Amino acid sequence: MSNRNSVLIVTLLLCLSTTILPAQEQPRFRVMWWNVENLFDTRHDTLKNDREFLPDGLRHWNYGRYKKKLGNLARVITAVGEWTPPVLVGLCEVENDTVLRDLTCYSPLAEQGYRYVMTDSPDERGIDVALLYQPHRFKLLSQQSIRIGSFNGKNRPTRDVLHVCGLLLNNDTIDVFVCHFPSRSGGVKESEPYRLFVAEKVRTKADSLMSVRKQPKLIIMGDLNDYPENRSIAKVLGAVAPPMAPEPCTLYHLLARKARQRHFGSYKYQGQWGLLDHLIVSGSLIEASSSFYTSEDKANVFQAPFILTEDEKTGGKQPFRTYNGMKYQGGYSDHLPIYTDFFIKEIE
Repeated sequence: MSNRNSVLIVTLLLCLSTTILPAQEQPRFRVMWWNVENLFDTRHDTLKNDREFLPDGLRHWNYGRYKKKLGNLARVITAVGEWTPPVLVGLCEVENDTVLRDLTCYSPLAEQGYRYVMTDSPDERGIDVALLYQPHRFKLLSQQSIRIGSFNGKNRPTRDVLHVCGLLLNNDTIDVFVCHFPSRSGGVKESEPYRLFVAEKVRTKADSLMSVRKQPKLIIMGDLNDYPENRSIAKVLGAVAPPMAPEPCTLYHLLARKARQRHFGSYKYQGQWGLLDHLIVSGSLIEASSSFYTSEDKANVFQAPFILTEDEKTGGKQPFRTYNGMKYQGGYSDHLPIYTDFFIKEIE
């Protein structure tokens, strides 16, 4: 067979493949959330209460432990991505720009080429929320820190909510909210009004976006310090398990149904697993006909054996923490990461 005929046959096969095969989807778009448990540097910030995490502080936090923590976080983020790094990684309990720069530029995660945005909250301990993103798959359009302030002017100021707007390769616009709601310290009932207050702020912003976006695509991720059935999530955000026919401008919780299972969760408290970490999306993002979509079955908690350890007190496994109380363990975090996969259709 002549070279010319070979070229003609190859060309014909390529043409047939493009006409017969359906429009292809791009590689999966994995979104991850993780409370990384006190990612502090070793320097004192005179405006924050960070002395606990200094070399001469109660936890004896030093450069060696800090460097190990960075390596541990990089290992988990890489493992969650499997063969393809997560495109978006939401984080909370990060102290400042320094720790994020060290994580993205001077840890093993540097190979993945992440950029980041973060808040600068009035939180007394100085912990914030952040979003890492892959710039070749998510073009940053804008970022905003939604200032929460204090509830009734009496409680301590809490973390800002990070709102990030970005453009996908298919020209879809995505709005991402990164949240860390007030803790349960002082009692669940006593602290609940603070979480309801923040949830109202997020809901108001979400409603505003859904009223002006032609095809609103919202992702809310975070440690909300409540469970899916609690009022801040089920009532204020209105985020419940997706129905058979989702409404485009209603919020749905990708893990709410799985969270009803025994032993399912991202955090273990008094021997019981529970879901304090959440992935919530607008209904338009769970329609398979959408150009960018996911589903309940694509969302899960990451439970690789290396980030778990034996729970000697109550049995079973528990997250392999950096500290257990005041005792240094050298682990990863007291929370497990959660994630979901989106699929993005190419522009035809």
